[in-house]
Amino acid sequence: MRRFYLPLFATFLFIAESTIIDIFPPERFFKDFIYVPRFSLILFIFITVYRDKLIGIIYAAIFGLLYDVVYTEVIGIYMFSYPVAAYLVFKLMKFLQSNLVIVSVICLFMISFIEYYVYGLYALITSTQMSINDFSMNRLYPTIVLNSIFLVIFSYPLKRYLTKVSEDGRKG
Repeated sequence: MRRFYLPLFATFLFIAESTIIDIFPPERFFKDFIYVPRFSLILFIFITVYRDKLIGIIYAAIFGLLYDVVYTEVIGIYMFSYPVAAYLVFKLMKFLQSNLVIVSVICLFMISFIEYYVYGLYALITSTQMSINDFSMNRLYPTIVLNSIFLVIFSYPLKRYLTKVSEDGRKG
């Protein structure tokens, strides 16, 4: 039964990303801002750091494809970028310590990377009319703030859970 907790939690976070936008619509609270929850990406990065690289990349690819199918018009953007972000985090962690502050900063950096990557692809195929300055001020910064709040609240329990699961996996 315990082996289903992580996929269920990943699914819950995936659903929570869209639900939080429905509960707190940007036009009601923040008229000019677009904030994008990237809770699933944070989970995949934490899985990559505190559990296993391969599991983190697999989760990132599966949920990236699911994200493409459900939320975007272009299939493959998130299916490619989420696993690449997890892989880059794995490579970065070879040089950095895996304490919570560093992993949280890396999460925010990867969220910025994904946001700029997606913006660049949409700008390339000309399906966005937003300038880079408007993108940074109205979408990137609010997204970083929202995901920072999520990290402050959930990073420690998430780290504890993943390290416990990883240790239980090594014992049994």
